[in-house]
Amino acid sequence: MKVLLIGVDLAWGEKMHDGVCFVELDGVGGRVLGFGYPQGDRELMKLIGETSRNYQAVFVTVDAPIVCPNRTGTRPVDRLTHRMFHRQHAACHPANLMRCPRPPRVARLLQRKGFRVGWETRVGGRWVAEVYPHPAMVRMFGLPRIIKYKKGSVAERRKEFQRLQGLMRKLMKRRFPGLTLNQETRNLLKEKWSKPVEDRTDALFCALIGMWHWMHRGKRSEVIGDRKTGFILLPEEGAAREG
Repeated sequence: MKVLLIGVDLAWGEKMHDGVCFVELDGVGGRVLGFGYPQGDRELMKLIGETSRNYQAVFVTVDAPIVCPNRTGTRPVDRLTHRMFHRQHAACHPANLMRCPRPPRVARLLQRKGFRVGWETRVGGRWVAEVYPHPAMVRMFGLPRIIKYKKGSVAERRKEFQRLQGLMRKLMKRRFPGLTLNQETRNLLKEKWSKPVEDRTDALFCALIGMWHWMHRGKRSEVIGDRKTGFILLPEEGAAREG
């Protein structure tokens, strides 16, 4: 059965665009279907609904705090990332409903479309899970520090982003050799940094986290936190090592 993997770099507000990447996975390998750049809940739901219509199994990985019951303060899982990844500079920003009301709302909209919040890999299900690229990149690339393409001068961001592109090209050859890239993806991994290029690249990486999880049936992933207070799906520690 074919599985649709959807990576979403979700904007915390509706004025910015969301990066979205679609990957189709089958028993042999997979292929990148394409990208989207919707703005707001309505456009995002329409894009996901239309693209996933003919798939029985769909796994959405979202870079945003989709489970966030606390109105103020920070989630336990966010504090946990500080203990686990502070040396790599890969900890989460504090998330609460006052600061980021949109991600939990998007999760509720997906639930109305038949998605469940979780990380199961059962054939025939529709699931949505939270991911966080910074610590996932540290683990999958085997880095001592995050790739700092989010902050700094434009020149600094472009240099670091170019480094990210190179690492992603190597990662896909080494860890996802059965993944066929379309021309849009090959171009994306060579384009100069801009916000739309960054958002789509982040969405592609979110989809790769989902592909890693699905390929290994969750056996090479780690879930920190819980479904009630918030969780993050990560590749296992040591994911960069062969084996």
